[in-house]
Amino acid sequence: MRKGINYLALDLGAESGRGIIGSLENGKLRLEVVHRFPNGPVQVRGSLLWNTLGLFEQIEQAIGRAGKRYELSGIGIDTWGVDFGLIGSDDTLLGSPFHYRDQRTEGVMERVFEIVSAEEIFERTGIQFMRINSLYQLYSMKLLSSPILGIAASMLLMPNLFTFWLSGIKCAEFTNATTTQCYDPRAGTWAWPIIEKLCLPKSLFPEVIPPGTVLGMILPEIAEYTGVRRVPIIATASHDTASAVAAVPSSDSNSAYISSGTWSLMGVETSEPIINETALKFNFTNEGGVCGSYRFLKNIMGLWLVQEMKRTWAKEGSDISYSQLSEMAASAQPFKCIIDPDDPSFLTPGDMPARIRNFCESSGQDAPKSRGEFVRTALEGLALRYKSVLEKLETLTGRHIKTIHIVGGGSQNRLLCQFAADATAREVVAGPIEATAAGNILVQAMACGEIASLEEAREIVRNSFKLTHYQPKETEKWDEAYQRFTELTSPK
Repeated sequence: MRKGINYLALDLGAESGRGIIGSLENGKLRLEVVHRFPNGPVQVRGSLLWNTLGLFEQIEQAIGRAGKRYELSGIGIDTWGVDFGLIGSDDTLLGSPFHYRDQRTEGVMERVFEIVSAEEIFERTGIQFMRINSLYQLYSMKLLSSPILGIAASMLLMPNLFTFWLSGIKCAEFTNATTTQCYDPRAGTWAWPIIEKLCLPKSLFPEVIPPGTVLGMILPEIAEYTGVRRVPIIATASHDTASAVAAVPSSDSNSAYISSGTWSLMGVETSEPIINETALKFNFTNEGGVCGSYRFLKNIMGLWLVQEMKRTWAKEGSDISYSQLSEMAASAQPFKCIIDPDDPSFLTPGDMPARIRNFCESSGQDAPKSRGEFVRTALEGLALRYKSVLEKLETLTGRHIKTIHIVGGGSQNRLLCQFAADATAREVVAGPIEATAAGNILVQAMACGEIASLEEAREIVRNSFKLTHYQPKETEKWDEAYQRFTELTSPK
């Protein structure tokens, strides 16, 4: 067993999960994957659910494998935001947590606005309006007269549900709590006036704690089952984007980040939330970060489009790798058609090529024909959306952004990174790939006193990982395409 400073990051994404060991030595971070497992929704009687118990079994397997090889200094879990489990008074899970793409929230925002205006919700929470937000998930349960909502004792967001099962401690970690649209960042507590107006049970909402809180030691029964010694369970930056942003290797404020994966989260770090009429108009969001920071950002549909195309073609018998799809896209015709990757028709699972075809035909464009054209259209649409969001970021913050850092799995997509540089006319710095796990581990290290500050953590990232730089090319062609994109996406 390797001794030293070794932390286990359990990083659960919408498509897969990983158990990753981070070892700190001489100012550098070394990562090693000890366990990988698939993740995704389970369809049951028309509903999309998470296989929550199966995920926890994978978490236990990851802990067991890590504990056999390393002496662990801490364990931290990060996941996507907004989704939750409801816990009964006897601490049992009531039902299976829903997947945020489930259709039960369709039309619910509008029902909420009949009681509380969008302006008041944004003024209280500073969070962008998306039907997937926890607020609308909870209210959909109320509209459906869910018996579970009536008997639940507490709501635990996904990473906090898993840390509860590991440590016995219930909480809502700050970076994930802010994604719910139920939290008031200026008051530093839950947005009680909104919760009360919607008649949601106040008892559901647990104590909010900062990232980097040591919850306690792993429960004895979990330690025995996994074969590890008593190791601290740490509430890291439990929203995966918060962990990823903590590992952005930036050293100045004139840069933006894109946490690129199933979603693209594009924004900047701020010391205070930006809540005003312009931020509401552009539908930007203020999510919690580490060390008292905020992630002022915009959700963009991300590589979900390509992931769903790949799944569709695999069902048809063509299991093509992501690298092969990128090669096909690179040789396809540029700007054959323009799409808005954030169009609502692309949100739910299904036949993505058919949806892109329908979008193009309904907007008077020739639809893609080859698989390379479909993928290129999606990647070009993402890059054009990045340019649109960049312009709004500069307007809202008053900053001139010189560099865009792309972190996460999407930083491996060289074609998308080059498209992002071309479309925005900015240098793009790609990496680290495992930014979320790195940030998770570095926040754990700060909690244990091994790292003194976020600046030191980012210096470790710069010293530990290879970064790839992309310079803009052929910007005039992208400017022409952006004009088409703007005309297509402007309100009619």
